[in-house]
Amino acid sequence: MTINTEDLLNSILESLSRIEYIHPEDIPDIDLYMDQVTTFMDGRLRTTTRNPDDDKVLTKTMINNYAKNDLLPPPIRKKYSKEHVLVLIFIYYFKGVMSINDIQILLKPITDKYFGGQKEFDLEAVYREVFGMAKEEVELLKEDVRRNYLKAQQTFQDAPQEDRDFLQKFSFICLLSFDVYIKKLMIEKMVDDLASQKITPDKKEKREKKE
Repeated sequence: MTINTEDLLNSILESLSRIEYIHPEDIPDIDLYMDQVTTFMDGRLRTTTRNPDDDKVLTKTMINNYAKNDLLPPPIRKKYSKEHVLVLIFIYYFKGVMSINDIQILLKPITDKYFGGQKEFDLEAVYREVFGMAKEEVELLKEDVRRNYLKAQQTFQDAPQEDRDFLQKFSFICLLSFDVYIKKLMIEKMVDDLASQKITPDKKEKREKKE
């Protein structure tokens, strides 16, 4: 069955409204074994996958690779704390737009300073602050999607009737893709800036001479 563009738009907007977020209080306060972590993540984030019946949110191999690449602090006696789960949630959302190396650059200062901290402002406080903006951002995003949809509907007015629907969908996808492309460039630029700030004066001087 062919879905028309307006029905597709409504489906997208409805899916945005159904996006689930893991609140810190939803995460068990007890330490979890790896199987329990993957089960928890899968149960809470499966609806965000492209193919919920087949796609895995998190696997043991992924967790081991994150730890190996210094994205995730090592477990304590093979158990993962609530903070480990918070870091894994960050990684889950980042990995769609960033490389493993970029995620490491972004998250390492956070985990170094706030993971396992006993202060009032800890990793959970960072998580709450960031994800507290999510609901408002989704509403703004929905408005932006509608705007792009209406713009796309005005394109290809002179195209053959039998091709117009497809071409307008193509325009819609191009507008959304361009938005993602620009934001990805911005993210990469900011991550590169963060990476450059970690270079000591001596190392920076040596690198400039080499170049």
